[in-house]
Amino acid sequence: MTKYFSVGEAAKLVNTTSETLRHYDRIGLVKPSKRDEWTNYRYYTQQDIVRLNTVRALQLMDLSLQEIKEVLEYDDLEKIIDFLAQTEKKADEKIAALQYSKAKIQLAKSDYEEKLRARESLNGPVLRDIPERVILLSDTLEAPTLDNLWNYHRHFYAEIAPDLKEEFSFEDLAGIYTENGRARLFAVCTHYAKIDGLKVLPRGKYLCANCTEEKREQTLGELVHIAQTKYGVMPAFTVQLIVVSGILQWNYEVQVYVDR
Repeated sequence: MTKYFSVGEAAKLVNTTSETLRHYDRIGLVKPSKRDEWTNYRYYTQQDIVRLNTVRALQLMDLSLQEIKEVLEYDDLEKIIDFLAQTEKKADEKIAALQYSKAKIQLAKSDYEEKLRARESLNGPVLRDIPERVILLSDTLEAPTLDNLWNYHRHFYAEIAPDLKEEFSFEDLAGIYTENGRARLFAVCTHYAKIDGLKVLPRGKYLCANCTEEKREQTLGELVHIAQTKYGVMPAFTVQLIVVSGILQWNYEVQVYVDR
């Protein structure tokens, strides 16, 4: 015995609205197998549900209702199967692209959460043990701007000889390195070859504090003063890591080396 579903039941089964099913009926896309001649109520079979689910899936592949209707009206079953196979392949590609995008979003979210935790934990100067880092200094950039931070890796790769570019990779991390009164933007290397512009930041204890652009010089001066008075150290260099605080905003984590 054939089981029939009302328009409301069918709509729930395919996760849409009753009005959508009525629209499909009006344009001849999916017509119900049965209609009560007295009440004009629509009734759908299990085969109708399959067709409705197919239509909904094809809509997610950005096909128009007219295109879907033309495909489902093919007389050649092999042609329909071939079309659905190609659409399935495109669906797999779309899923893979979305999964890749999701992974990137999760990585960015994790990075922002880590930066938030670091910012919240640095309410004042603290002493941190930081491992050795190798940085590449810019020949021309002294401070971050919207333009040079948008794709700062491109700038640093441009400073590397073509035959050495494959030897280099960078963390998603930039900052300002200051030595002998000269400030230069830098990128942190994860792989590198020996070239001019490389600088090794030694492992050891650094006084660290977070600040905004407006308070950067003040915070730097305060940390240098603490290094001199409390630790008896005149820092040879300072580091100001750029901490992204929004899509087009950033703050700093100022670091002053105090190991002797």
